[in-house]
Amino acid sequence: MTSLALYTAIYPGVERYLADWFASVRRQTDRDFRLWVGLDEVSVEAARAAMGGDPDAVWVPGRTGDSPATIRQRALARIVERHDAVVLVDSDDVMHATRVATARAMLRTNDLVGCALRLVDEWGANMDLAFTLPPDLAPESVFPRTNAFGLSNSAYRVEVLRRCLPIPAAAALVDWFLSTRAWLFGARLWFGTRAEMDYRQHGANMARVRAPFPEQQVLEDVQRVRLHFRLVRASRLQGAIPERLAELEHAAADIESFYKRVVLRPELLTRYVDALNKLGTTTSLWWAWVANPAVRHLWAAAEGAA
Repeated sequence: MTSLALYTAIYPGVERYLADWFASVRRQTDRDFRLWVGLDEVSVEAARAAMGGDPDAVWVPGRTGDSPATIRQRALARIVERHDAVVLVDSDDVMHATRVATARAMLRTNDLVGCALRLVDEWGANMDLAFTLPPDLAPESVFPRTNAFGLSNSAYRVEVLRRCLPIPAAAALVDWFLSTRAWLFGARLWFGTRAEMDYRQHGANMARVRAPFPEQQVLEDVQRVRLHFRLVRASRLQGAIPERLAELEHAAADIESFYKRVVLRPELLTRYVDALNKLGTTTSLWWAWVANPAVRHLWAAAEGAA
């Protein structure tokens, strides 16, 4: 990778974490990258002050009416025209010193790469939990039901990322939209088992990965997942692998069955959440708590009786 970008987005509420994030940028063993920063209702001056220094970044300010997806689309559309690859990080997380170096090395032979995450609390203390793929699961097998390639632990070759754009303005799960399309188009995937990021757990996390999962979270997340499948299915899919398109359709239908047979039935939803929370204390895949196959018998039985 001769030209590498490092991209993050800054938004209200993340300012308290920016000093730690910026310090981790400066600690990288591989500093041969161009930093890009999207700004969502935060000024350049405020971002610099929160970081405690000038990052010498390419700033991509938001505009009135922008959604979080639009903020990211605007920056990534420029990045794919100027660089060979991009490393994605969240500005409330902390990069380990070799994060960029590992991503660059793996992108020489892969199109989309991810790394394990070490969970830390909002103050940065180690929670002794890791977010990583199960040892017997290939990265391709994550899709289409779940995701392991987030906006904080993934990196793309731009020829693949370009095919995954544009990001719909309505997309709430931008990372999953991009990685699912990369998978549909047959991208070469790699996922490292060594943690290269500290993944901060706090109240603003959209995708909380630790049990117990509250009923309200499942209610909200199933709507996000339903929207995700609608947006991916409505996007340009010419050239996608037919077998993977079929898997996508099957997964979308299963999510809709879960919604109708479980989510819309309060008593059954309560039973589902109870059973879900008995499976373990954490999940290694984002969105695995929505229509989890391990407790599928709950809505399969309801579907059969309908």
